[in-house]
Amino acid sequence: MDARLLDILVCPLCKGALQYDKPAQELICPHDQLAFPIRDGIPVMLEDQARPLEAEKKG
Repeated sequence: MDARLLDILVCPLCKGALQYDKPAQELICPHDQLAFPIRDGIPVMLEDQARPLEAEKKG
């Protein structure tokens, strides 16, 4: 994942900063508790493609 791209990407919902989870290949929005996938090096910044993080806590 290009560091310059990470610097400019924000959550499409809250416009907040994202955290890069390299092993999972996801961009995490801690505010909205969503994980946006990175497929073939391209971030998929669509709400319907994001994985809710609450599911992990209830797990």
